[in-house]
Parts: sequence; structure tokens; C-alpha cells
Amino acid sequence: MNHDPARLEEIRAFIKKENIEFVNLQFTDIHGMVKSVGLPIQHFWDTVDHGMWFDGSSIQGFTRIAESDMLLHPDLDTFAQIPWDTEIPTARVICDVYLPDGTPFEGDPRGVLKRVLQEAAELGYEYVTAPEMEFFLFDYNDDGSLTPLQPHDQAGYFDMSTDMAHDVRRRMVHALQAFGITVEALHHEVAIGQHEIDFKYGPALQTADHAMTLKTAFKAIAQEHGLYCTFMPKPIAGENGNGMHVHQSLWQNGKNAFADPKDEKGLSEVARQFIAGQLHHAKSLSAVIAPLVNSYKRLVPGYEAPVYISWASSNRSALIRIPRVSPSRIATASRIELRCPDPSANPYLTFAAMLGAGLDGIKKQMDPPKAQEEDLFHLSASRRSRLVSMPGSLGEAVGEFRRSKLMRATFGEHLWRSYIEAKTAEWDDYRTSVSQWELDRYLARY
Repeated sequence: MNHDPARLEEIRAFIKKENIEFVNLQFTDIHGMVKSVGLPIQHFWDTVDHGMWFDGSSIQGFTRIAESDMLLHPDLDTFAQIPWDTEIPTARVICDVYLPDGTPFEGDPRGVLKRVLQEAAELGYEYVTAPEMEFFLFDYNDDGSLTPLQPHDQAGYFDMSTDMAHDVRRRMVHALQAFGITVEALHHEVAIGQHEIDFKYGPALQTADHAMTLKTAFKAIAQEHGLYCTFMPKPIAGENGNGMHVHQSLWQNGKNAFADPKDEKGLSEVARQFIAGQLHHAKSLSAVIAPLVNSYKRLVPGYEAPVYISWASSNRSALIRIPRVSPSRIATASRIELRCPDPSANPYLTFAAMLGAGLDGIKKQMDPPKAQEEDLFHLSASRRSRLVSMPGSLGEAVGEFRRSKLMRATFGEHLWRSYIEAKTAEWDDYRTSVSQWELDRYLARY
């Protein structure tokens, strides 16, 4: 592999200065789970030059046993020290997955995003994103279990006096900063025990890497404080769930291609076509951006989560919202916010699917429907019946994904089939299981 000589020297100097002893090679499976293999530092440079072999058949969605040999190649731009491994200095580097013949593996989620970003680049665009990742902190029970759930505090949105996690959030911010991630805001969220820490807008591959780093870091820091951090979409019935609203825009020749100061919403024609593409493909996107059975417990009316396929300027019940910006910042800050994703989603596949849908709208010059500025949850039943709803379950979402030619082309044949297989198995397991709710409700009555 060809690497920037200056970056190589920079890493060599850093390893010597910080006495780095181990390096963790990280990559992501189709579910967005971080996989890692550690190396003593003396073997790292051979991996930089030649890659590291691993058994792809042991990773769901990768290869079959008969074709299991695969290679990890480090992306040196992601090399950083792990701040919580203080006793034995350790670094991590995010890797791309390759086949033995030296070609990128089409089923690598990071590689899928790279392919769609290249498609955008060929049209002259750079895709820029910022995910807002919400999470819960829970106390362990005396026996070390997590259930029944014990939220770490009883605070609400922006609360101070009842917020018990000030120090934990600040430690999380320090961890992100150690990885070179710029944090812009941190606060308590709406639900008890719920929090949000936002990082800076940036190129989509970088922000997807940051999102994976954030999840790993937050779980580690929470564990140090005797807490459990979860990005599960809806852990507590009757409370708001965890969302991952994604702010997004396209840039062209150093300018925001979504901005038009003369437009009433500050949006260009390109932005409106992009919105139209995402709305057109919203149902098939659902299996990617809301990928769990539990995701659809969050996507119900009344909890700031979108249910209907719509867009609006500031309406938080819409699927796509246009965040308000000051007139002086329209040229740089105009963007759109997709509000359906949750943080259980694989960020590489999420951004790839979102970008693919938006680009399809641009290529086909789609027009978005009329903006819905009213609160959709409070419309009359007759008016609400005319709206188009998002899928109501993972099973329905997987069916939409299966029928989508765009998702098939975006994912590639191998990953498209693997994803359908994995999510169908998850849905089948759920729909054939018998829950405690069913036993409590029916066992003694029938």
C-alpha cells in the first residue's frame, strides 16, 4: 500500500514519544459492531506495508468458509492513542477490508460508503454530515445485572440540579478530543438518564469514523464510572428514545451546493432534488437507518420521532427538517436534517444509503412534495390518513429494502443479500418468540 511518507514519520515519532506498545486494528461488521485485533507495536509496520490476514468467514456478512482469507489495511489518517488505556499505552487504527487479490472487499461497510462518495465526487460533490447521537446511562443493579433498568438520574432536557452525569460527559468529551474529534455541545436530553454530545460537521467518511469511535469511547468511559452506556433506540417504554438525527449537505468547489440566499427556505434546487430523492426512497432506507426490531418502538407518534414521509422548515414531526440559520450564515450553514436514523445503525451504511437516495433525486431532477409545516401528530384523522407513513416494523422495512433497486446497487450484490438475510433472521426470531407481555395478558385469561 502507498502511504504518505510525512504521515508515516509523524506516526513513528508519536509512537516513540508516547511509548506505544500495542496497536488495535479496527473495522466494522454489517451490524455496525466494532471488530478489533491487537498487535505488538513491532509488528505494526509490516501490517502497514502488507496488511494483516484474518478469517472473514467468522464475521457475519463477510465471506464463506471456502473463501475466508481477507486482509486488513490500516488507514493511517485514523491512527490515534486510546486515552483510557493508560497502564499499557495502546493506539488504534481503523482499517479497510481487502480480498487476497488486492481489490477492496465489496461487503466492507466502510468500502460501501467510499464507493458512493466516489460517485458523488464524479458529479462534483462532497458529502458533509453531522450525526447527533443520543445515549442512555444506566446504573448496574446490586447483582451486576442491568434489568430492571435503573436510569442514572431523573433529570430532563438541559436540567442542571438533577443531572448526575456532568463529570461523566466531560470525561467523554476529553476522550473524543484525544482522538482529534472536535466537540461542539454536550447536555442532558429529554428522557431520564439520557444524554447527547455533538461533534463538528465534516466529510462523511470522517464523521462515520468519528461515530464509531464515539460509541466505543462512551461505553469505555461509562464503564470506568460503574455505569452502562447504551445506544439502544428505545430502552424505556413511555420515554423518548435515542435518535441519531443526521445533518447533511453537499459542497461543490468549496461552496455549499445546498444554499440559495434568494430562496425563502435558503435552499438551492440541488438541495430540493436531494430532499425529493431521500423522501422517494425513505421506505427502503428505513431498514438501514432504523435497523433493529426495537427501532420501531421509537418511531411512534408523541416522542419527537418522525412517522410520516414529509419535510418542513422547522417542524420536528417531519422526516426531513430544514434547521433554522441566521440570514448571514445561509451560504455556509444551509443544510437538511434527516430525523429517522437511530444510533444503533451502522454509520457507514447509513450515510451510503442516504447519499445514494439523495443523488438519485439529483440525477432524476425530482421535485419534493409540498412542505408540511403543521405538527403532523395533531392533524385531524382524515388529513393524517392522506399522509404516507414510514414502515411500522423491521419486517415491513426489510421488505421495502428487498424491493429497492437503488439499495441493491448501493450496497452491492454481496452485502445486499447478506443484509437481507441477517435482518430477516432477526425479524423472524422476534415475531416467533413469546414475550412476557403476552404471558401476562393472555395466559390466565384464555
